[in-house]
Amino acid sequence: MTVQHQARKRFGQNFLVDQEIIRQIIAAIGPKPEDNLIEIGPGTAALTEHLIPQCPTMRVVELDRDLVAYLSEKFAAYPDFQIFSGDALKTDFTQFYEGRPMRLVGNLPYNISTPILFHLIKVRELIQDMHFMLQLEVVERLGAVPNTKAYGRLSVMVQYHCRVMPLIPVPPSAFRPAPKVQSAIVRLKPHKTKPCTAFDEDLLSQIVSFSFQQRRKTLRNCLQHYADHLGTLGDIIDLSKRPEQLSVAEFVKIANHIHNNMVGSK
Repeated sequence: MTVQHQARKRFGQNFLVDQEIIRQIIAAIGPKPEDNLIEIGPGTAALTEHLIPQCPTMRVVELDRDLVAYLSEKFAAYPDFQIFSGDALKTDFTQFYEGRPMRLVGNLPYNISTPILFHLIKVRELIQDMHFMLQLEVVERLGAVPNTKAYGRLSVMVQYHCRVMPLIPVPPSAFRPAPKVQSAIVRLKPHKTKPCTAFDEDLLSQIVSFSFQQRRKTLRNCLQHYADHLGTLGDIIDLSKRPEQLSVAEFVKIANHIHNNMVGSK
């Protein structure tokens, strides 16, 4: 099979071809032979062919069966290289852990990048770091601060779990076919010790989700679902604020206060 693979819209495929950008990405990842390296969506192996000489035991997750066949043929000389054929959104990443923290890399399909990030956050304790190519708008949302248009649910939940480090801007011309958007490489490093800790992280996630569904409303209105458990929340948080005005730490304060009231009412 040749490398001239026709990009498929239904898979959100845009293949990276700019060699200088690729060099910068590999340098940022800094792969080592002992790494537990997993690449999501290797495509035509633009990154893989540079990663595998430095980490021959790496594994990849690829949905496109034609590309699975291509990758099997291309890297046949690497006996420890493994290809997992399937959808990253349905992949159980705990199977790759094997007692070694995972390093995840990939050019994520832009149409499903946010769901993949939330999927991976569920297994964050098993992850050393993540280096992903994403739409620039998504990278901006990941690192956004309160009182900005980009700040929202994705910002709060990813920053709660990870340190966000935007690294390399990538223009549309770096891809084949060229997308209509700007891209960027971001490094996500799960916190070993969180700056603030929610007693119930599922509750925190629910509160953040409810809040940003109505981001223009005040917290008092956004939190009506928890009206029976707000108690003295107004003493520690200004309930006339809008969700986009709150820091990650303030969302954690809200979640912990409601959690304590829920537990106390049982």
